[in-house]
Amino acid sequence: MHLLEALILGIVQGLTEFLPISSSAHLRILGTFLPSGEDPGAAFTAITQIGTEAAVVVFFWRDIVRIITQWFRSLAGKAPRNDPDARMGWLIILGSIPIVVLGLLFQDQIETVFRSLWIVAIMLIVFGVLLGIADHVGAKKRALNQLTYPHGVAFGVAQALSLVPGVSRSGGTITMGLFLGYERAAAARYAFLLAIPAVFGSGFYQLAKSWGEPSFFSLGDTLAATGIAFVVALGVIAFFMSWISKRSFLPFVIYRIVLGSVILVLLGTGVIAA
Repeated sequence: MHLLEALILGIVQGLTEFLPISSSAHLRILGTFLPSGEDPGAAFTAITQIGTEAAVVVFFWRDIVRIITQWFRSLAGKAPRNDPDARMGWLIILGSIPIVVLGLLFQDQIETVFRSLWIVAIMLIVFGVLLGIADHVGAKKRALNQLTYPHGVAFGVAQALSLVPGVSRSGGTITMGLFLGYERAAAARYAFLLAIPAVFGSGFYQLAKSWGEPSFFSLGDTLAATGIAFVVALGVIAFFMSWISKRSFLPFVIYRIVLGSVILVLLGTGVIAA
């Protein structure tokens, strides 16, 4: 039964990680309705995100190799400092700093207080509304090669907010990108690339931290969930990148608001516990 629940959670992780609807919120909520009624926990969530982030590496493999290569070449003086790919490498490093700092400072709260379903539901609604506003008022004129260092930091701060389940890593960073005037596809692309260091760092840290410690899901269960999340996520990335090149984020906004409202009603009526 534990393995089955882990696989279900892995599928949901793969489906929701790159959509702006918060995968951590969905895992937290779904855990309440599974037979065990267990919160999968921050560690399980972070480790399974390794699978979804591995899908990003596969999907953007050429971009990633080019960025890393040019970044090292610029350090060695074999490529100009203003090379677009080398510059993107610095932007990803710079944008990753906020989530590292805040993740370490608020680690205890991330694993406990922030996982309250009251907070999850409210964040789903609030950041859903913000995404809708940003998508409506954003100029959507800036391309990714126009990304500045201050904007890279702003993206990073938005990504750091995703430490709270319900915000959404992709949703938060894309919302910031839209407010800053970037095209939908450009904001999403940088959001996905920016997440790579943070997700792998968090996932492998939690894996090492939880090694040998008793938990509801065994290491085998968690790794199985991670594997299936990888497979599902590959298809979702392709779908999402195609979607945002032609359509708005309105369906995701509506979904977030409805889901958050339903959870608030269930909490308020005592059907589920926070």
